[in-house]
Amino acid sequence: MEVYNLRDLPEEHIPELAESSVKNIEKSEAATLLREGLLSIHDVDGRQGWSESSPYEAIHVGAATPEIPPALIDQLKSGGRLVIPIGKSSQDLKVVDKNADGTISVRTGFSVRYVPLTSREAQLRGK
Repeated sequence: MEVYNLRDLPEEHIPELAESSVKNIEKSEAATLLREGLLSIHDVDGRQGWSESSPYEAIHVGAATPEIPPALIDQLKSGGRLVIPIGKSSQDLKVVDKNADGTISVRTGFSVRYVPLTSREAQLRGK
């Protein structure tokens, strides 16, 4: 049997959405994860990640970006994996592995359609 030590660190760059996320989680079955520190919500720009708790074994990005953000690769552990949609209107799901020697391998998965990963200002403007 394999046992994993998992932590989930969702990021939201709109403070009100981060607060709303926490309130909704507190009312759900996942509330225990918040209390035990296995889940925490951070009010940050997702393009920069959350370096304070890095390195990570896995990072999933739930919004598309034109290029793979270097900050996210930097936050991967050796042997870690980043899954991220890359592209503007047409996107491909990319699987980025940080190899033991620090080199990066990128595989293209399948075509996807995600909302764009933007700055707080762009999201508030609706762009």
